[in-house]
Amino acid sequence: MDEERALYIVRAGEAGAIERVLRDYSDKHRATFKFESTDEDKRKKLCEGIFKVLLKDIPTTCQVSCLEVLRILSRDKKVLVPVTTKENMQILLRLAKLNESDDSLEKVSEFPVIVESLKCLCNIVFNSQMAQQLSLELNLAAKLCNLLRKCKDRKFINDIKCFDLRLLFVLSLLHTDIRSQLRYELQGLPLLTQILESAFSIKWTDEYESAIDRNGPPLSPQETDCAIEALKALFNVTVDSWKVHKEGDSHQFRVMAAVLRHCLLIVGPTEDKTEELHSNAVNLLSNVPVSCLDVLICPLTHEETAPEATTLDELPSDKTAEKETVLKNNTMVYNGMNMEAIHVLLSFMEKRIDKGSSYREGLTPVLSLLTECSRAHRNIRKFLKDQVLPPLRDVTNRPEVGSTVRNKLVRLMTHVDLGVKQIAAEFLFVLCKERVDSLLKYTGYGNAAGLLAARGLLAGGRGDNWYSEDEDTDTEEYKNAKPNINLITGHLEEPMPNPIDEMTEEQKEYEAMKLVNMLDKLSREELLKPMGLKPDGTITPLEEALNQYSVIEETSSDTD
Repeated sequence: MDEERALYIVRAGEAGAIERVLRDYSDKHRATFKFESTDEDKRKKLCEGIFKVLLKDIPTTCQVSCLEVLRILSRDKKVLVPVTTKENMQILLRLAKLNESDDSLEKVSEFPVIVESLKCLCNIVFNSQMAQQLSLELNLAAKLCNLLRKCKDRKFINDIKCFDLRLLFVLSLLHTDIRSQLRYELQGLPLLTQILESAFSIKWTDEYESAIDRNGPPLSPQETDCAIEALKALFNVTVDSWKVHKEGDSHQFRVMAAVLRHCLLIVGPTEDKTEELHSNAVNLLSNVPVSCLDVLICPLTHEETAPEATTLDELPSDKTAEKETVLKNNTMVYNGMNMEAIHVLLSFMEKRIDKGSSYREGLTPVLSLLTECSRAHRNIRKFLKDQVLPPLRDVTNRPEVGSTVRNKLVRLMTHVDLGVKQIAAEFLFVLCKERVDSLLKYTGYGNAAGLLAARGLLAGGRGDNWYSEDEDTDTEEYKNAKPNINLITGHLEEPMPNPIDEMTEEQKEYEAMKLVNMLDKLSREELLKPMGLKPDGTITPLEEALNQYSVIEETSSDTD
């Protein structure tokens, strides 16, 4: 009945009545996302009628009401099939000021029409394949970039920027060709980076350093939403940007990384918005070439080199309040470098672990980012090593038991999700400079076995990457406990009585043969398969491993 009444008034053609009936329809169906199939034809006709009204010279308020109803109806994919035409798309482009002939955005009264038109385009392009093809034909991406350039420095039109960016994100998500066009032809990388700078009100103190106002207000909801949409669009534009071949590209990525560092050090209007903002920043940092991530840390300023600046691990363990003060108000410092952004990433990672769900989507991006940063940048690795794997003192508990970051990461090394456990193990391995003996000290052999087997390092050794040769220093507590540490579990165990000490030689021989027979039976029934290590450290069936060692020995004898 709502559609019938609205359609009748729309066809009658009186602007005031159209505005009233469509406003009522919009108010009633604002939260409607599923529609009755019985009224499908009526909704199609209503859409067609609204487009005809939008062709006429009607008041701005009536245009807004028409577009609001069109936005609601565009949630239904079936309704869009007959109304998604080139002519109708051009009507929306005109109302959204996306035509190249529109030079400026001076009339404030037109802003609601522009915003509603962009919202309609977002729904239509997302839900209609025909609209997606028309977007390419009409060169919509270029028109959106042109509109962004008109309003990038004008804060009072954040809604226009927000939905312009959202539409860019949708287009670049659905079409890989548009990603390439945005990156190279339309210079989307510097344009979107400037949008972020404007949203964050960045003031540069050096080429890649910005001023952080720690006492300033949080971002407004509008600025936060605008920044999030820009981050999502930039992610699509840079998704294939691991390799940088030009010096200009390297500079642009460093500028973007510096903007993202600023993003990590500010907060949104709410805790949830701050986490969403930081989450998108982490995703985008994962696309930045690792060689450009050095700008995440920077030398201390004169104010930050004051005596009170310190690292968290330098405080006595009993001074909890002081630790919290350092975390909130002070600079995280390592080797004369400001590590605040890295500490934010570490805290973000720990929060994602504590959530206990959606590890693959929520946790693996930040873990992967920290791993690559640690592998490529020595200061970052050493700072993270101090925070995650501080010198061992108490080894009475298993590595996976406890509430420290190390305990949480070690627990992830045996997670059921293969991708999660691999990246958690890889992160700890890199912090240990890919040295097996160092990794086992912090995790125990049992937790690390999966990684070592995959790397062919069950027999020990180190990974393929080169790291500095500075040695880890063990605490006196660890040195004293080391002889009694169980290498499999990684914790201190009281010496257990040896059950064979009181056996006679005949009893020992009997138990040994009994064990051999049990293993032989399990092997024959293929319930257990004896394995051995090949010379390269990988696992293989025992017979094959023995054969390879025999061949090596024969070859060695012939050479001698």
